Amino acid sequence: MEIRSVGIVGAGQMGNGIAHVCALAGYDVLMTDISQDALTAARALVERNLDRQVSRQAVTEEQKAEALRRIGATLTLSDLGRCDLIIEAATERETVKTAIFEDLVPHLKPDSILTSNTSSISITRLASRTDRPEKFMGFHFMNPVPVMQLVELIRGIATDEETFAACHAVVERLGKTAASSEDFPAFIVNRILMPMINEAIYTLYEGVGSVRSIDTSLKLGANHPMGPLELADFIGLDTCLAIMNVLHDGLADTKYRPCPLLTKYVEAGWLGRKTKRGFYDYRGDEPVPTR
Repeated sequence: MEIRSVGIVGAGQMGNGIAHVCALAGYDVLMTDISQDALTAARALVERNLDRQVSRQAVTEEQKAEALRRIGATLTLSDLGRCDLIIEAATERETVKTAIFEDLVPHLKPDSILTSNTSSISITRLASRTDRPEKFMGFHFMNPVPVMQLVELIRGIATDEETFAACHAVVERLGKTAASSEDFPAFIVNRILMPMINEAIYTLYEGVGSVRSIDTSLKLGANHPMGPLELADFIGLDTCLAIMNVLHDGLADTKYRPCPLLTKYVEAGWLGRKTKRGFYDYRGDEPVPTR
């Protein structure tokens, strides 16, 4: 089937980025969230990011205006039922995602494709809670969406070839590259990335190095653009912990045990950049290590 319209559930960090790239690629986009403030903030952020692209001559003023014209917003989840493709980008909690799909299903067109931007949760299990497991799959963008070139496409056990082909065509139209992953906990990127971040936190926890020395070592010693603790703050420590728990529970291997220090930071509400404190304190002019 040809995808013309895209519904996006969640207007947060991932949702607004997905709206940005889909609108720029010519899709009609409808975003929903439980908060009007979130929808307003998302549109403002998309406009700022488009302005940045205009200043770098990556897009024209006309392309920016046309993309913004294509983005609509609604507080009513059922309004997304008329879209050809729906991408759920809500918080990384399975109960939340399942509730969204159960509320949305009665309003969908028969041929609408359902997808989740989950970074770790079983696609097969999410699909089983809908009326169309054959038209359900994982559509995992990387953060920040307008910049990162990879999209993981994850088939559940029931996903049909037509659904995969339609989603693959969307990725190509966005100008991104698709990587096909089997439906195992955390898929490809986070299966490799999150244990590295968790090990960096253990390295801090055990006193092997300080926040700065760990991040500097990986940036200069492994040529990483960001240190692992800086990256954890950027992703969100709650998201990192959720993914480690999915790996630990799903694969039953102690090597995926979340570091107790990660758990402590999340319990404190120090979730990284979005709360202004994580492994760094972002409340001043420059980030300062918190340990």
